[in-house]
Amino acid sequence: MNELIELIKSAEYVTCFTGAGVSTFSGIRDFRGQNGLYNDPDADKIFDLNYFMHDPSFYYRKSKNFIYVLDQKSPGIVHKMLAGLEHDGYLKAIITQNIDLLHQKAGSKNVIEVHGSPMKHHCLSCGSEWGYEDIAVIVQRDETPKCDKCGGIIKPDITFFGESLPAEAIDEAFNLAAKSDLMLVLGSSLVVQPAASIPLQTVRAGGKIVIVNNMSTPLDSHAWKLFPDLESFSRELQV
Repeated sequence: MNELIELIKSAEYVTCFTGAGVSTFSGIRDFRGQNGLYNDPDADKIFDLNYFMHDPSFYYRKSKNFIYVLDQKSPGIVHKMLAGLEHDGYLKAIITQNIDLLHQKAGSKNVIEVHGSPMKHHCLSCGSEWGYEDIAVIVQRDETPKCDKCGGIIKPDITFFGESLPAEAIDEAFNLAAKSDLMLVLGSSLVVQPAASIPLQTVRAGGKIVIVNNMSTPLDSHAWKLFPDLESFSRELQV
């Protein structure tokens, strides 16, 4: 750990890539862990665009106690550690696969959300915009939101399987990765493409990646350092 701390201090451009594992300390289930969302036999349908278009109510039912309670969640130890690194001038940006907004709640300013955000919803027919709070109230009543202007389907601005990632965010993420001489990769299984290839861009540009995850990842062989436990890593990383 001391070697990593010295590297963070001496590096010119440090970034961080985060996955669902960083939010488990906030009571949010990850996807592939022991109690992960993908243990649900219907999990592959929840964020599937074709299934959503067929039956939007399925997504809203399944997301009621996952997406639409995020306003009740608080940042965990990893979010706070990263916000501290940014505040102290060591961390330039966070690239996250997460859609829970907890990095921002912790105080991080430069957060790139490569899988979108539920803070905005849009009608797929007329384009009307809806805020998270308005939709959450409807979902918590066990109702499926519909556009009050045209009756169309309302979809969160989350990237579903079958959709392209938000172009501006993904371009910025790859550019940041290429600039990084050090990237911390925290709590991601690194299997969902193309976002999972972002840390590889740092390696290809000559930088180092440090992977912290409780399961092996496809990029472990490229890592400068591997750590298995996010909680102890976050406690010990005092720069």
